[in-house]
Amino acid sequence: MKRTLVIVVTYNEAANIGRLIPEILRHLPAASVLVVDDSSPDGTGDLVRAMAAHDPRIELLSRPAKSGYGSATFAGIQHAVRHGYDAVATLDADFSHDPADLPRLIEALATADVAIGSRYVGGIRILNWGVQRLLLSLAANSYVRLLSGLACVDCTSGFRAYRAEALRKVEFDRISSTGYAFLPELLFALNTGTVTEIPICYTERRVGQSKMGTGVIAEAMVRPWGLLLRRAFRAVSRR
Repeated sequence: MKRTLVIVVTYNEAANIGRLIPEILRHLPAASVLVVDDSSPDGTGDLVRAMAAHDPRIELLSRPAKSGYGSATFAGIQHAVRHGYDAVATLDADFSHDPADLPRLIEALATADVAIGSRYVGGIRILNWGVQRLLLSLAANSYVRLLSGLACVDCTSGFRAYRAEALRKVEFDRISSTGYAFLPELLFALNTGTVTEIPICYTERRVGQSKMGTGVIAEAMVRPWGLLLRRAFRAVSRR
């Protein structure tokens, strides 16, 4: 891939972002990093802005208010497509995704449109989760697969790489999720795109707070039913 943009969505990640960006660039020195920050009150945006002043590979997209993970990721993808990047990668800001795995995801785009850093393909690899949370995550992925028809094991992983060419074909105006439900909905919207899963080890955050609120969970429960309807419409239209 010629040009790669790594998107990091942040809200109150000042304790992590200053360490994460150098790690990303250490493993992908030719890439650029775009931080999409929803005006974090803890000064995350200010930290990134200061780093960007000394490194042209770092960019900040500051949004006026907290508007959700999905909409922030979409804003980052729009930026990547608009500026002619060839590959787009996404990872969480809290070190739950290891930046050392980024090159493997990018390399996988040689034969796929999307490479997912999967916690579950070929076995379970998660550190510092309780049994209840693990079972909830496994159930959520089964639920999404059942309703959407997606074939991948880890539909809800946000650790991904995409070919920009595939993203240009997505009808983003049909994606309505603003939270983490955006992740399976984007896979569904890619439709005929080739998806591969790369085994990674997921580590629960050690610093900061999770953004998984009740509204985000509710959206994640409801949105797959919309995918079921769209799946049925697809089947009918192909006849």
